Amino acid sequence: MLGSKVLSKGGNTWQRYFTEGAWTQLHEMVHGTNQVEIEIKGKPSHVSHDVKRFLVKATLANQKIEGSLQDVTEKSKATEDLHFLANHDSLTKVLNRRGIEAEVTRCIERVLRAPLALAYLDLDRFKLINELFGHSAGDEVLRQVCRRVSNMLSHGIRFGRVGGDEFVIVFPETPIELATHICRGIIETISTRPYRVADKAFHVRGSIGLVEIGAGMQFNDAMSSADRACRQAKAASGGGLVVYETGAAAFEQHDTELKLMALLSSSAATDGLHLEMQPIMSLTAPHETLNFEVLLRMRDSNGRPVRTDYLIAAGEASGRMGVIDRWVLASTLDWIEKNQLRMQHTKFVCMNLSGASLNDEEFLQDVYNTLEKNLHLVGKLCLEITESVALRDVANTRRFVDTVRGYGAKVALDDFGAGYTSFSYLKEFTADLLKIDGSFIVNMNQHPANIAIVEAIVSLAKNLGMKVIAEWAEDCATVQTLTEIGVDYVQGFAVARPQHPDKLLLAESSASFIQDKELSEFVYLIGKSEHALAQVDLFAEAPPAVGLH
Repeated sequence: MLGSKVLSKGGNTWQRYFTEGAWTQLHEMVHGTNQVEIEIKGKPSHVSHDVKRFLVKATLANQKIEGSLQDVTEKSKATEDLHFLANHDSLTKVLNRRGIEAEVTRCIERVLRAPLALAYLDLDRFKLINELFGHSAGDEVLRQVCRRVSNMLSHGIRFGRVGGDEFVIVFPETPIELATHICRGIIETISTRPYRVADKAFHVRGSIGLVEIGAGMQFNDAMSSADRACRQAKAASGGGLVVYETGAAAFEQHDTELKLMALLSSSAATDGLHLEMQPIMSLTAPHETLNFEVLLRMRDSNGRPVRTDYLIAAGEASGRMGVIDRWVLASTLDWIEKNQLRMQHTKFVCMNLSGASLNDEEFLQDVYNTLEKNLHLVGKLCLEITESVALRDVANTRRFVDTVRGYGAKVALDDFGAGYTSFSYLKEFTADLLKIDGSFIVNMNQHPANIAIVEAIVSLAKNLGMKVIAEWAEDCATVQTLTEIGVDYVQGFAVARPQHPDKLLLAESSASFIQDKELSEFVYLIGKSEHALAQVDLFAEAPPAVGLH
């Protein structure tokens, strides 16, 4: 094992063949425990730089160390390789997800004493290389990417691969400003020079989401936040970098959504949910009807309001929108049933259904069963579906609309005009109400093009037998213009903000909520019109409507 001259005289044999310090370590251990088993390394030979590893089993006998020597080089190297592969990516040799998690967890424990940042790097359009030129070319590009990034990082900054073309960089003891500067350099390094594989050259760009990690943050939360920031960077034009600093609005939003996702996955998913209602005023008989839209609201455990868009985002991300929509539908019908004798002037109540729920067959069946059990109430119910959802699967939307209307409920198309093929898909099914997207309504008098678009939508809707609701009406001038165009209903702050349900029961009509004197006088004149009164009779059997946001 040690060569033919191991027994030759001259010098200390131990020091000639084993690394410095090995004898001291063995000596101390033997005298401490009498018997010992340790692994030591040999010195590189003149012929080869490979270092052998030896297992020494030794005991102390008569003030001498006696023992045996065994060559365990191959076994030791295999064990080292296994340890390496446990925490490193086999293709690129950088850390794998397990190794990154260990690094982040270790650094988080010291975050109170030193700053910590985490970057999520995603290669843009990398999958095209695999698809067009094969995985061997893609693998070589990944190795070159890792070499470029690793060469930019100083000692202590750790780099790892956590997905096919996704990487994470851990910045311990690094202020967010410095980490931001390094990330910009990484994006430039990745993107500026092509990657050469054989006779081909590939161009790859990268997007990075960088987050500042605060005390108490868990690894999965940090990764989720960085991934979200990275997706925002990919969607944005330009720099390819989005930074979440502790306390930033985007960071707080994501943190709130994560907590909501956890809540929605628990048995307390609907705790804190409640309804508000926003009046929808008729522009032909404003004092004769009291219609409204149901709006979803939530308070946290401390009674503070939770933003509805955060709640919806969390519901969709966690796959729990069906739970929310079931609650809203059941709560709306329950409220209507309890107060139907006081709703003589209510023709419709709008409630919005999310796209995630409409793609859930189990949820749709629950909706149909609920409607069948409440046939005496569904005449006042109008389910809203957004244009983008309707376009996602026209056949499925047609089936849903036909089934719902078959039970006697009504259907409204929400946010109409926000998509690109609004007019073409209307021929696929029949809805009762059409809600024009608020972006065309707000400040419409300052944009003649919007007035022309609204006029065209109103004309189309009337030809198809649908009533029209205009959202986001915020002043008297807008309401006047909508009346002239021929819009049937208006909804927005000009009429009323969302109200507690009890206030709806105290009002005689939607117009009762108007605070603006000029609008109140205009609406009074509408109410005096004989034509308006005739229209009420014509629409007496017409659709109700319902909405959730």
